[in-house]
Amino acid sequence: MEDEEAEAVLRTVGRQIKAWREAAGLKQGELGARIGYGAEMVSSVERGRRVPKPDFLDAADEALGAGGKLAVMKEDVEKSRYPKNVRDLKKLEDEAVELGTYANHNMHGLLQTPAYARALYEMRRPAFTEEELDRHVAGRIARQRVFERVPAPLLTFVLEEVTLRRPIGGKVVLREQLEHLLQISALRHVEIQVMPVDREDHAGMGGPFWLAKLRNGKTLGHSEGQLYSRLFSDPKDVQVLEMRYGMIRAQALSPRESQAFIVKVLGEER
Repeated sequence: MEDEEAEAVLRTVGRQIKAWREAAGLKQGELGARIGYGAEMVSSVERGRRVPKPDFLDAADEALGAGGKLAVMKEDVEKSRYPKNVRDLKKLEDEAVELGTYANHNMHGLLQTPAYARALYEMRRPAFTEEELDRHVAGRIARQRVFERVPAPLLTFVLEEVTLRRPIGGKVVLREQLEHLLQISALRHVEIQVMPVDREDHAGMGGPFWLAKLRNGKTLGHSEGQLYSRLFSDPKDVQVLEMRYGMIRAQALSPRESQAFIVKVLGEER
């Protein structure tokens, strides 16, 4: 695990499972056999080393007669599956009434399909383990619940043309991603724009970023680099990002033109 908050949650859950197991007079292997997991998995969960899936907690709750006291921990445990930076971003996105994002290398995380997201994480070096891959992909997809929020926030995206053409994960994954993009663009509270590669004027040469206007009226900015990401809260810095984002949107294709452009690219990929 990579942060104290998640570690504390998993240690607490692990101690509870161990206490209920010992009270039931079962060994780790015996509990594992009853719920469909190995003794090693039960041991890892009890020590806070592994993140138990919802069905693990449900099965353990029933097998140990915990009366819902283990199953009720699923929500906290599920959040602990995601890396801390993802949890922090999700908190901000959940508070936003408007999100504006500019992506220049790959599809923005809020727009990615699970297969596309996994392909991206599989490219990371040093390489992630399978468990880390699952954790990062789950965290990225969890952030997409922002599309389902009520009342819905206004979500705007500007994507470089290259993000529509780079075959991350292969051509099949790319086609599915483009189809998903068209589905998302049809939502009334979402606007997706494409920045063609032939634009001579471009205000986004400084790299990708997003802006979040929160319920309390404050606006924050966020950008990612090779090793670190940065959150901007100083009004002067945010003002610069807002100015650049406005220019980027003006320079890009309109939402309707962008939909037609995505359809064109999708046709070329078939």
